[in-house]
Amino acid sequence: MKLATDKMIAQKEGAIGWITFNNPDRHNAVSLSMWQGLYDAVTAFAADSGVRTIVLRGAGEEAFVSGADISEFEENRSTEDAVHAYDEVAHRATDGLANVNKPTIAMIRGYCLGGGLAVALSCDLRIAGVGASFAVPAAKLGLGYAFEGVRRLVDVVGPSFAREIFYTARQFSADEAAAMGLVNRLVPAEQLELYVRDYAATIANNAPLTVASIKTLISQMLKDESGRDHQLCRDVVARCFASQDYREGRRAFMEKRKPKFTGR
Repeated sequence: MKLATDKMIAQKEGAIGWITFNNPDRHNAVSLSMWQGLYDAVTAFAADSGVRTIVLRGAGEEAFVSGADISEFEENRSTEDAVHAYDEVAHRATDGLANVNKPTIAMIRGYCLGGGLAVALSCDLRIAGVGASFAVPAAKLGLGYAFEGVRRLVDVVGPSFAREIFYTARQFSADEAAAMGLVNRLVPAEQLELYVRDYAATIANNAPLTVASIKTLISQMLKDESGRDHQLCRDVVARCFASQDYREGRRAFMEKRKPKFTGR
């Protein structure tokens, strides 16, 4: 898939869509054009019925994403209007990732800082290699952090750890991240890609409608009661029971074979 910037790469391998932050000389720091590239890649994979799982990773061995490209801030985030315009693009990318209709995995090697952690938190799962490090350095830069970004961190690690991460602005080790629930799995760095490939394939082989329904239901659960769409919750469950995949799952079970799900 061709994107508008070569600093982002989107590739489809079987049922897995890979999105790579391709700026290794700057530890994959995300520029404004890369935020747009992330949105474009996620949107394209969302529309591709052949893609069942989306994996995000950073190029090279040093970083997943080391944050936003601060060298652009003087030009792109130095006035109130510029900050608003920049944040609109970045938020659209992370919101698109958080709400995409397919399961997402952040494959984290090395630095996962600031905007990189925002990207990882917008994914459904975070799998990290030993040696990864995590931080939100906002308090060292004097910048504000949007409500939704803070909420995503609180939803994952709880308010106490979220306060510690923001208040100290320090880097946390992979072990510390695992202990606070910031990452789902911590594996040896040399095994990270193989582990993630296997995990993504496991998810891709399951019934897409069931997986998508769970993503929808959990998303609704995390909203305030007044904002939940209960009819949508009922509809996604009913769609599973009315699907060809449900019939295929029953038959495969009775015939003692692996099911072949089509997402219909």
